[in-house]
Amino acid sequence: MPPTQTALCAEVRRRGVHEPLTALGRRLTGLGHREHLTRPGSVIGVSTDRSAPIGIFDSGVGGLTVARAVLDRLPAERIRYVGDTAHAPYGPRPVQEIRSFSMDVADSLVDSGVKMLVIACNTAASAGVRQLAERRYPVPVIEVISPAVRRAIAVSKTGHIGVIGTSATISSGAYRRAFAAAAGDGRDVGADVGSAGNGAAGVTVHEQACPSFVDFVERGITSGRQITGLTQAYLDPLQKWEIDTLVLGCTHYPLLAGVLQRVMGERVTLVSSADQTALDVLTALTAGDLLAQQPDIGTTDGTPAQMSHEFIATGDQAAFDRLRRRFLGPAIGGAS
Repeated sequence: MPPTQTALCAEVRRRGVHEPLTALGRRLTGLGHREHLTRPGSVIGVSTDRSAPIGIFDSGVGGLTVARAVLDRLPAERIRYVGDTAHAPYGPRPVQEIRSFSMDVADSLVDSGVKMLVIACNTAASAGVRQLAERRYPVPVIEVISPAVRRAIAVSKTGHIGVIGTSATISSGAYRRAFAAAAGDGRDVGADVGSAGNGAAGVTVHEQACPSFVDFVERGITSGRQITGLTQAYLDPLQKWEIDTLVLGCTHYPLLAGVLQRVMGERVTLVSSADQTALDVLTALTAGDLLAQQPDIGTTDGTPAQMSHEFIATGDQAAFDRLRRRFLGPAIGGAS
């Protein structure tokens, strides 16, 4: 019989920092149907079954914004979500550590039989995890940086675009490279945090690290004087640049959209990658003939059957579930 969540958490605390991911692997073992495909590494195989779930992971609750968008666009799909709360936040960690934790979670998800992997963490994506995952797994891999860049370029009228993110995301230059790639010439732009540089043709990118935002969101603090004052301090340089579009370069940040919009003003458009990422998920599943079929069978009382979703934390599951219920929006049927 698999261990209970309480037992897992107790074992994690006893054994130390790397043990949550071992416990995660044990918990995901045997979930779903798998067709085994040979590939490098320790992971056994993946599912090519259309009914298999979509695997989504983040360092915590931020990626739930992506999960919500995927469910809204693709209601027939099942979600298997992992929040690596035992190691959150990722932002202050060294790149190699971010890659290690991210790939351990990804291994566990793919090993459990997901048909697609969504890296719903800007910090992980900026650390090159997508490239590592694409070489390692024979499943589609989607990340959140490119979708946000495409959307920002589309909506900006002045070409002055701000990007906020964790320290690791901003210092990695991932957004500068993504904007440069959108111009089609592979240029890199301004290398210093807070600097500006030309990205896509006619676009100037201004970046600002906001390292404490993730911690506030993970504690459920999304309004009030403290977070408002911090936001004003972080965003003051971007206000001086008179941007008209602000990319929320961390999937936690849409949960702060209210305070961000108040501080920046209504003339600034906030861009979250969630909706565009969900569109990329739809495109990739369609191309791979992996779209789940809408179930025709309802419940005995005539209401539609609920989908079965899984939301798993590597840390305190009860605390994660409280935030999940608060931030995920309308109740998700069948969530466990």
